[in-house]
Amino acid sequence: MTIIVAVADSPEGAEALKAAVAEARTFGADLVAVNLGLRTLDVSGQPDDVAITVVEREGREDRDPADAVLDAIAEHDGQRLVVGIKRRSPAGKALLGSISQKLLLDAPIPVLGVKVPK
Repeated sequence: MTIIVAVADSPEGAEALKAAVAEARTFGADLVAVNLGLRTLDVSGQPDDVAITVVEREGREDRDPADAVLDAIAEHDGQRLVVGIKRRSPAGKALLGSISQKLLLDAPIPVLGVKVPK
């Protein structure tokens, strides 16, 4: 089993990575972290009992980050996707799209949405 996690350079991305590590431990799965940030993803502080493969977003600079995650699902035969989601008002949800929303709608595998604790 392979778990894919979309890791943005945000508190939501950090929470998604933490949840994905827990999922990988629970299922004895491989973990693939898709770096959606502009900096190199540092996974050195993560537990040693979970091997993490980091996939850097490649292609045109204007490439949709959600497409990078969907490509990683196909390339690594992912069976579960973990994404961090922001708390939004109902109006914000209706007016503004997001990477997480696109992944929730378009991912061909089950998606675990993780919120940052209040």
